[in-house]
This record gives sequence, C-alpha cells and structure tokens, in this order.
Amino acid sequence: MAAGRILTALVAIGLAGAPTGHAAAQGAAAKGGAKPVPAKPETRPAAAASGGSEPTLIGQFGTWGAYTAAPNGKKVCFALAKPTSSKTNPPNRPRDPAYAFVSTRPAEKVNNEVSVMVGYTLKPGSDSTLEVGGASYAMYSQGDGIWIKNAAEEARLVEALRRSPDVVVKGVSAKGTEITDTFALKGLAQALDRLGQDCRR
Repeated sequence: MAAGRILTALVAIGLAGAPTGHAAAQGAAAKGGAKPVPAKPETRPAAAASGGSEPTLIGQFGTWGAYTAAPNGKKVCFALAKPTSSKTNPPNRPRDPAYAFVSTRPAEKVNNEVSVMVGYTLKPGSDSTLEVGGASYAMYSQGDGIWIKNAAEEARLVEALRRSPDVVVKGVSAKGTEITDTFALKGLAQALDRLGQDCRR
C-alpha cells in the first residue's frame, strides 16, 4: 500500500488532525463525563498535515499493518486494514478506498481510538454502526469518517476487536447508498501489541 495513499487516508479520517474533542472525550469517559460534540476535522493537504513525515510500516500481521508516523512532529501509532469485503446498495457504486484504523496519539493522551474511513461522504445525521462480537456500537460520522459515539465504550470495543474474527461496518452515504464493509480481525491483536511497545519509546 503506497505511503501517499495512507497519508491521504490519515488526513481524511482525522488522525493527522483528529476531530476536536475526541481526545477530551476519552479523558472525560474515563472520569464518567459527557462526550463533547466534535468539531469538523480540518482539511489540509496530506504533505502539510503529515509535516513531511510519511508513515513507516513496522510490522504486518494478517490483514493489519502496524505503522508509526509523526505528523507535525507528534508521534502517531496506528493499525490499519482494508476491508475483506465491501457491498453497496444499490450495488457497484464507485467509491474511494475504505480503511479501518486503531490509533494512539501519546501527545493527546489518546489510546486505541477506533475509526473507519468508508470512502463516501456520509449522510449528515445518519446512523452508522460497527458490529463485532455479537454487539453493535453506535458510531457518529463526519465527512467520510466514523468514530464511536460513546467514548466510554471504546475500551470494550477494542477488546471485542482483539477477540473476534471480523467486524462489520454499516453506514449511509450522502446520496443514500447503503454501505456494508467487513474487516477481518486476524492479526489486529498482534499489531496493537507491537504498537503498544513502540509507542512507549
């Protein structure tokens, strides 16, 4: 996978400029506080957002790559995978590549943040879901990215992702196209363990 495409994905999903409030939301969730409403991510060229730093692949585990980057000089560690199957209704609608991320940003005190870039601009106010381990998690959307609505559930979600064979992401595009992406989870636990070691350095 080309580093340039990953950088574009990073900017689109907000890893290089994550939704304002999500880091605070994780902290608030840990203290039992309410989650703030996120602001729209800043859209910037990939090179500017990355601070000229391209992601480095530090290990491939199944379908999941473990990467590090330093956008604007701040270390980011993330596991990334493409879907193993993608469906749209109506079928065969063209779309940009989809990616799932689990990211850690030490400078922002964000650990194992789950996000997905679906390759379509999502319908404002529409419900997206992430289904894994027999549970369904409500997700909020901005642009073509989704994040968990209840930050207090994120640790439980990550544990489910570590233990389950796959995860299904569902959403609706701005034009009404229904999206269903399935990501295989084999290798994610190993990728996160490797990133956990690397991000402490």
